[in-house]
Amino acid sequence: MVRWMTLPLILAATFGVQAGPAPMPKDSIYQLDAPLIDQSGRSLTLASKRGTPQLVVMFYTSCKFICPTIIDTVLDLDRKLTPAGRQQLGVLLISLDPQHDDPGALKAVADKRGLDLARWTLAQPRPADVRAIAGLLGVRYRVLADGEFNHTGVLVLLDADGRIVSRSEKTNGSVDAQFLGSVRKALAKP
Repeated sequence: MVRWMTLPLILAATFGVQAGPAPMPKDSIYQLDAPLIDQSGRSLTLASKRGTPQLVVMFYTSCKFICPTIIDTVLDLDRKLTPAGRQQLGVLLISLDPQHDDPGALKAVADKRGLDLARWTLAQPRPADVRAIAGLLGVRYRVLADGEFNHTGVLVLLDADGRIVSRSEKTNGSVDAQFLGSVRKALAKP
């Protein structure tokens, strides 16, 4: 009976099959335990995005200036990828304003902008996690007296394990060619 129990271990050693997922890299942003709620009210974690490259940005739904151009920039990037490339890239928009950006507000933006919710996730973090997420992504922000946010517009590309591969602060509606090249390179990796 012991021989049968060791057979999976022998097969794994012989054929290089792992028994479970590889450990999370120490430099992965997925190390942060930050629960999120998506535009459909479903719970998820940053680590649940592990397995495919992700484009991550921070925004808020009531923003009238930089956030719409951030989304325009990501849509421009999408248009410049092949259909196969688009299917390999996840997009995660995380709110800077979780007190107002509930699933209904997030879904309204997704619907208004025609975002492909098979690949795009708009997420509400816990208020206590916003600063930590922004810090990991290199997003600087502050809340203004009128409730608006002054923040940097940053596109962050993560590899399949949640490590930062590239970033761009060019969010004027047209994707930066160098950043687009980084995305294409990341998608070409097996």
